[in-house]
Amino acid sequence: MQQGTLMRKVKSKSWKKQRYFKLQDDCMTIWYQSKRTGKTESAFSISDVETVREGHQSEVLQSLAEEFPPERCFTIVFYGRRGNLDLIAGSAEEAQCWVQGLRQLIEPRSLTFALVSCTWIRDWFQKADKNKDGRMNFKEVQRLLKMMNVDMNEDHALRLFQDADKSESGTLEGEEFVLFYKALTQREEVLSLFQEFSEDGKKLTLLELVDFLREEQLEDEGTEELAMELIDKYEPSETARARHVLSADGFLMYLCSPEGSIFNPQHRVLWQDMSQPLCHYFISSSHNTYLIEDQIRGQSSIEGYIRALKRGCRCLEVDCWDGPNGEPMVYHGHTFTSKIPFREVVSTLGKYAFKQARTLLPHPLLGAEGSWWCWPPAVQDLKGQQAPWRHWAPQGASLSPTPQELKHKILLKGKKIGRLEDTLDGPGDEAADVSDDDNGAEAEEERRRAKVGGTQHTSALQKDKETLAQALSDCVIYCKNVPFRGFQEARSHSRPSEISSLSEAKARKLIRDEGKEFVCHNAWQLTRIYPSGMRTDSSNYSPQEMWNVGCQIVALNFQTAGMEMDLCDGLFSQNGCCGYVLKPPFMRDEETLFNPSDPSSREGPSPITLTIQVISGQQLPKVANSKDGAIIDPLVRVEIHGVPADQAHQETKYIENNGFNPRWDETLQFQLHVPELALVRFVVEDYDKTSRNDFVGQFTLAFANIKPGYRHIHLLSKDGTSIPPSSLFVHIRITE
Repeated sequence: MQQGTLMRKVKSKSWKKQRYFKLQDDCMTIWYQSKRTGKTESAFSISDVETVREGHQSEVLQSLAEEFPPERCFTIVFYGRRGNLDLIAGSAEEAQCWVQGLRQLIEPRSLTFALVSCTWIRDWFQKADKNKDGRMNFKEVQRLLKMMNVDMNEDHALRLFQDADKSESGTLEGEEFVLFYKALTQREEVLSLFQEFSEDGKKLTLLELVDFLREEQLEDEGTEELAMELIDKYEPSETARARHVLSADGFLMYLCSPEGSIFNPQHRVLWQDMSQPLCHYFISSSHNTYLIEDQIRGQSSIEGYIRALKRGCRCLEVDCWDGPNGEPMVYHGHTFTSKIPFREVVSTLGKYAFKQARTLLPHPLLGAEGSWWCWPPAVQDLKGQQAPWRHWAPQGASLSPTPQELKHKILLKGKKIGRLEDTLDGPGDEAADVSDDDNGAEAEEERRRAKVGGTQHTSALQKDKETLAQALSDCVIYCKNVPFRGFQEARSHSRPSEISSLSEAKARKLIRDEGKEFVCHNAWQLTRIYPSGMRTDSSNYSPQEMWNVGCQIVALNFQTAGMEMDLCDGLFSQNGCCGYVLKPPFMRDEETLFNPSDPSSREGPSPITLTIQVISGQQLPKVANSKDGAIIDPLVRVEIHGVPADQAHQETKYIENNGFNPRWDETLQFQLHVPELALVRFVVEDYDKTSRNDFVGQFTLAFANIKPGYRHIHLLSKDGTSIPPSSLFVHIRITE
């Protein structure tokens, strides 16, 4: 259909607008326009789409289940925090056409450097070809350069244009534009490095490539085999591959590949020991997971759980309250946030608990409850699910289980009648503990309920609770909530299977006053930290100071982008993104002397020096909502997040009017006293002398995952999604 497919775009039960949707000829862009006005509303790139869900798999489409059959409904899910697109097709056949077509387009996600460049060239050509005649005159080329963040001398641009215009027609088309683009993107700094190791300046022999890998990239094992693999994988010329040599194009493709990334590819997969007790790991954790906006009036949505789980989160929060007709509802108690049925949350966790995009996450999920006033139906919903919710500890089980032992299990954190030993050995008669709560909501609700209905009603309610509390208690195995009354009290009376929750303010006071004791405590028991109740805007605190004392469950508002979530994503991007990162050895020793405020207390090697030469940037994105024709003035800031003595940042000068291929060639140097806890964050900003610099892109990783040598850093957006082919080129050295 020339005009596109007519479908309903749905935002709510009452908001259903008809729009024409069409896949552009480039097979990379979809636009949609109003049926009434014919005006194009929006467009999005296929590269922005994470997945497509069929049927009633969103709250909006579920609310329309009686009106529209599932065969006509589907949801387009985008990367990052962008809202989903719910659509209703005119027929089941049309829906399947779009679902299957989109899945085929997004499936081949192995974006090699060559493919990204090809897509990039095609996208820019189509944007700049104003009259859509398949050719570009010099005026269109000048417009293209502005769009690409390039402020180039007109004479130089004309020279490049004429060199590429082999047909001397005054326009560029097809291969001529590719030649122009290649001349424009010539990487002098990479060519210079290539020629430094190439005897003839045209190719790297196998031995020359081995020398480069050993001397510069510090690859010390199986270097010759690695060199052969790189030639086979990245050399575009069949003739060169047959001769076991690498051309300049192949060399650039290697440097832009995962093997040439600053992130050690061996640490992308599951590489750490997963047989240690749970308390020996940092665990990716979210706060009020159901919220996708603010804490007072924000929307509650199962999308909050899906997004968190897909980011590798392993500790979720569920606040469960009485709803209409006795149905449990999840929302932020005593606020105006919207509500979602508890059964939908349980069902969602059943689908997504052990999946991350297309990757399986087998290691345990912790369900951190905040309030459970609807015990009878809540327990029924839990027990109506599959085995992961019903994890009963076997006879003789350890009081300190490991992620390996708890694979595919969901642990419920909450109050418990009796001790874990009683669960293992037989029923206990111990009274239920009262644990800390994020905002005192449980105690407040208890008092409110005690006033309702008189003595007889209260007595019946209390009896009902006592009877039913055991059912919920039995679901709590390894994460019994206990109040925190000091480290000495915990050492004397608490057990490894218990957990305490602390506010960020209380945790900071303990870090300041009893840092060493805090580290020792976290070596044998779990601690959860949650944001201050004053953070009604869903802002975050820095997780680093909590990790510095070994706190395992540092809960953040995943819906809020910023430096804090960059650190979280940076730490947990390793180890297969499984949501568990093993703490350093000196933080797993119950008798440790380590105190983050005194780096000398760490037993181990002397401080190391991290030297970073920031060489260049490539195809940096424009700042959002910038004026037409505006070109960024980029600078790079490198931040070290770690123990107080290691906290530091340095930045390069800014490069005026060049976001396409800026060159800095500046060296920054940092001394790290506790490198095991350090995170390194690279930030690109658009310099502004009259106001705050604008964010362009960032990349964060743990120091332990850095590969030395000449490396590319592939930048991420504010939402943590990739923005290919934007990158930085750096040289890394680590010395003692």
